[in-house]
Amino acid sequence: MKLIEGRGLHYRYDEEGVINGLDFFADAKELVAVIGPNGSGKSTLFKLLTGILKPQRGEVLLEGRSVKAYSRREISQRMALVAQEGMGDFPFTVMDVVLMGRAPYLKGFAFEGKGDMEKAMWAIEVTDLSRLYKRNVQELSGGERQRTFIARALAQDTNLLFLDEPTAFLDIKHQIALLRLIKELNIKYEKTIISVTHDINLASYFYDRIVLLSGGEVFASGTPEEVITETNLREVYEAEITVDTNPVFMRPRITISGGLMK
Repeated sequence: MKLIEGRGLHYRYDEEGVINGLDFFADAKELVAVIGPNGSGKSTLFKLLTGILKPQRGEVLLEGRSVKAYSRREISQRMALVAQEGMGDFPFTVMDVVLMGRAPYLKGFAFEGKGDMEKAMWAIEVTDLSRLYKRNVQELSGGERQRTFIARALAQDTNLLFLDEPTAFLDIKHQIALLRLIKELNIKYEKTIISVTHDINLASYFYDRIVLLSGGEVFASGTPEEVITETNLREVYEAEITVDTNPVFMRPRITISGGLMK
């Protein structure tokens, strides 16, 4: 079942076309990574799929229905986005941030009830934040903050999660911990997860399907073995790249083997 689908999506900023007739889908319970060079349309695709932007042509379907048929509240009860932006300088605690995920279920100016608190505490426990839930978010490490934002999305109680560069600015230890959490959420809790990432190797090791964008279109889509090939990557990234097999993950691994292609 296609949980979310973009059909013939077009979007341009001024005269520059960013998304050009792009078709995209994710099935229920899939773990999908979207990769591609800068300017290939990754962030714009995310904004179109999550309703931040409206396609100038084409349509987005959620659970088989046009997103136009849903209210903003209904969409927020079905999909959650973890963006790169933080919480600014506001003195929110971890619990404050996680409880924000319950907003789509609150009416008017109502406060969170027992069920909302239970959902928030579950999200905090799953993301290993129990000892930090009273801490100010600004006092946390990058990895802890990222887990907090994922906990907020989990408290939102949706089947579909969008993650925008989830491992950006994290060290190797926190990258691995976060990706293991993403894998657990997909397998154990059956979340459909779509991530935009620049890290091709991590995408290859942890994700089940890779979508490679180029020039606002899908250049290739499939398993890591099908998409992460020297032919594909050299053409799209215009760089000399060698692909072999990682001996631990048994997935494709890339190595920069030279300068830019001429």
